[in-house]
Formats: sequence, C-alpha cells, structure tokens
Amino acid sequence: QVQLVESGGGLVQAGGSLRLSCTASGITFSRSVMGWFRQAPGKTREFVAAISRSGSSTYFADSVKGRFTVSRDNAKNTVYLLMNSLKPEDTAVYYCALRSQISGNTVLSSREDEYHYWGQGTQVTVSS
Repeated sequence: QVQLVESGGGLVQAGGSLRLSCTASGITFSRSVMGWFRQAPGKTREFVAAISRSGSSTYFADSVKGRFTVSRDNAKNTVYLLMNSLKPEDTAVYYCALRSQISGNTVLSSREDEYHYWGQGTQVTVSS
C-alpha cells in the first residue's frame, strides 16, 4: 500500500530554519504531484506548497512565498520542504500529500481533495 512518512519537524526559534522530508513507498513517486499542507491548533488544514512530477514547477501559498522552498529527489522517492525565516505563526502539524498519476491531473493545486494519499504529519513549533 502507499505510505508517506514525514520527518524533520521540531522546535526552532523564530527566524530559524527547518527542513522537512517526506518519503513515499508503494507507488511510482516520479509520476506523482506532491503537496505540503499544515494544520495549526484550532484551525483547518491549509495548503503550503506543491511541486510538479519533475520538480521543475512549484506553487506556494502567499503566507510562505519567499521563505519556503519545495524540492524533490525522485531517485530517493522523497520530497522536501525547506522552511526559512520561520515565524511563530508557522507552528503547525505539517503533512505531505500525494496525487496519484491515475488522476491524469498534473496541474499544481492547493485543494486537499485533489490529493489521494497523506502522511501522518510532523510537528513544527516556532518559539518567539
């Protein structure tokens, strides 16, 4: 079955950086659009970033644009989220998501319902 496993979360001071990783198994990763979402306490889950199958195209939420970078290594079945200049409002559980090639949809999207598989999440806490 398809599994997504995130890692790299933790506690960091405001202004610091973290790199999250998400490794996929059980699916052809290189043919899958990948996304990152987050959910802060008491809030609904929100889109953070997406990356195309080749990694040549990326898409970011306005709240993280210019601070976060998304990349992927298809040889390692892994997608990364590099978070710089972190703010306390970035505190959340971060989830990676995968859109299967079966959908035939390669357009980068912020919609949760366009992703088929989800990781368990990793906590990121930014202290002020």
